[in-house]
Order: sequence, then C-alpha cells, then structure tokens
Amino acid sequence: MSPRDEIPNLRGLDGEGSVQVHQDSETKIEGAKVFSVYGKGGIGKSTTSSNLSAAFSKLGKRVLQIGCDPKHDSTFTLTGSLVPTVIDILKDVDFHSEELRPEDFVFEGYNGVKCVEAGGPPAGTGCGGYVVGQTVKLLKQHHLLEDTDVVIFDVLGDVVCGGFAAPLQHADLALIVTANDFDSIYAMNRIIAAVQAKSNNYKVRLAGCVANRSKDTDEVDRYCRTVGFNRIGHMPDVDALRRSRLKKKTLFEMPDDEDIVQCRAEYMRLAEALYNSTETLAPAPLPDREIFELLGFD
Repeated sequence: MSPRDEIPNLRGLDGEGSVQVHQDSETKIEGAKVFSVYGKGGIGKSTTSSNLSAAFSKLGKRVLQIGCDPKHDSTFTLTGSLVPTVIDILKDVDFHSEELRPEDFVFEGYNGVKCVEAGGPPAGTGCGGYVVGQTVKLLKQHHLLEDTDVVIFDVLGDVVCGGFAAPLQHADLALIVTANDFDSIYAMNRIIAAVQAKSNNYKVRLAGCVANRSKDTDEVDRYCRTVGFNRIGHMPDVDALRRSRLKKKTLFEMPDDEDIVQCRAEYMRLAEALYNSTETLAPAPLPDREIFELLGFD
C-alpha cells in the first residue's frame, strides 16, 4: 500500500471541497436548546436575535446570547452598551483563561438574558471559528451552560469560513433572516446549502426563515415553495425596529405603540414555535442560474 492510499479521503464530507473538522467533545453544549441565526450582512440578525432572546426570557427561559462578529454589537440592545469581547479579555491575560472570572466576559442584559460577545481576530488575520470555539470552551470551564435553557448564536453575515460554520457544530436549529429581495434570498440559498452540508455530520437542522423589515413576502414565499423551505415569521417594515436600535433597547422596552405591540407578539409567537419545533426541513437549494430565473432576472 502506498503512502497515498493510507490517507483517508475526507474531501466533501463537510461540504464540497472541504475537509471535515470534528467537534472537540469538551465544547459540546448539553441541556440547552441551541439556535444559530444567519442571513446576509445588514439584514437584521442582531435585532432579530436580541428580540428573540427577550421573548424567550419572557417565556421563563434562561437565555444566553453569543455574538459572533468582530464589531461586537449583537447584544447592544440587551445591555445598552458595547460590552468587551472574549478575545480582547483573553488577550489582556495573555490567553491564560484560568485567570478569568465569569463576570469578566458574561454580562446581564434585559430580563436576565446573559450576554457574551465572542469578538474576532484583527481584520485579515486569524479565524473566527477559533474565537467561537474558545468562547464555548470558556463558558464550559466556568459551568455557565449548565443553568441555561436557550443559547442563541448571532452569526456574522457574508462569510463562508470557520467563523460562519463553527456555531453550526453546536446548534440544534439554524434560523435564516431574509428580506423580500433578490440579494437576501440569494444569500439565504447559499446558507441553506451550507447548513445542509453541515447536517451530514452534525445534529443541526433548518428551522425556517424570517422575513425581516419587509412589507411583502411574495418573493420569499415563492422561493420557499420552490425549494421546500418554510417562512416561519414576518417582521414588517416599521420604524420602531430602527428606533429601538438608536435607543439601545429591545422592542420589549419600547413604548406600547400599536406597531411595537404587534412586533412583540410576533417575536413571542416565533420564540414559542422555535422552542417547541419538531419539524425537520430538507430544502433543495437552487443553482445560481435558477435563482436568477426564479426571481425574474434575465
């Protein structure tokens, strides 16, 4: 047998052209329901994640939200501030994690939601997947996942590296935030393909999509019918969502205006549906050319 024959062929097991990296058993999240929120950059993943965290807390769940973006603003509306990142705090102690206390990197937000910002490596260097892995390992070392019912990973958009994929190793369900336009649906189609690839080796499954800041949902619904996906939520294009970010608050802390009350109710309905979800979706993402044809482009 030649040395070449002794090398296992792992190509494609974690998606075409990739090599499967197995999860460290020490970082496995047990006991909690774990959700990863995806979507194109600027689509409203952090707004969706934070309001979902608030809604889960209103259902009596113990919630932990983990922001996975170098700009570390995922938990901004829950805490009212930009909290320090795990990676920056680790740098301060020369990566001696044993010197850290939970209060150094876990911050309490609205209605008791625990907030962590993983942060990221400097631009053009390092891997976001490493940062996510270190964050989960740190949470496990300090036993901070043992008293948690729901974990939400808010994942950076427009990335296909380990920083994008790492939360899928932990998640039970992946939720995609989209809008009723071509760019958002195109990104959703690629995310579906990525999650499907990961589901060959991990427990993660697709929960569905949320049409965010969208007056209509006709294009999203047409795409979902074509590929066998589900739209499970709709947040209308209301100014309250923008105002809540400016005021550093979730919608649950905003005045009881009619549009805000309606959006809160939709987040509560969505949180309950996600927590009780048993449906398994297996959509078939479209090739790029078919996406163009479906959405009316020549």
